[in-house]
Amino acid sequence: MPGAVVAGGGVCGHPERAHHGDRAGPYRAIREAFAVLEEEAAAGRLAGYGVATWDGFDGGFTVPLLRALATEAAGGAGHHLAAVQLPVSLVMMTPIEQALNGKGPVLAAADAGLQVMASAPLHGGELPAIVDQELADLIRPGLTPAQACILAAASCPGVTQVLLTASSAPHWQAAADAVTQPALDTARLRKVTDVLASP
Repeated sequence: MPGAVVAGGGVCGHPERAHHGDRAGPYRAIREAFAVLEEEAAAGRLAGYGVATWDGFDGGFTVPLLRALATEAAGGAGHHLAAVQLPVSLVMMTPIEQALNGKGPVLAAADAGLQVMASAPLHGGELPAIVDQELADLIRPGLTPAQACILAAASCPGVTQVLLTASSAPHWQAAADAVTQPALDTARLRKVTDVLASP
């Protein structure tokens, strides 16, 4: 089953939320989950695994910590931690801003050779109603607001994949077209984040 997905909160659920006041609790839960996943990898049933979080990188844990836990769980440097997933959008701009400044979990993961999956590029479908055509044209003339938002997330330095959903085939095609656009250069992406950050 290489590439299998463990759904429903993953193997260890949401450890960043489950251990109120117990600083070591989330790390222990992640380490235990990694141990199970490393056993599956050693048995040939799993090629790699990842960590998906909504806000775990907001002080809960870091990419170096996750790699250290994976190394410990594997009993050495040959761990199978392969990816991280976190929200990257024009609403959740912190990962973009950090990456533009050479910091943050996106670049740390990319620098470590991990896949970086940007989730919620449309922030649950809210962004196309918030982003007007003027902002979309600032991002890339000719794109719809939804496409512009997706392209901005995909252009975040270090992001390797954008996770997309669509309510119809035409929406899916529009989203796919946005992801295949050339990435925004860092100057343009910085200009977009500056415009959105200004009062």
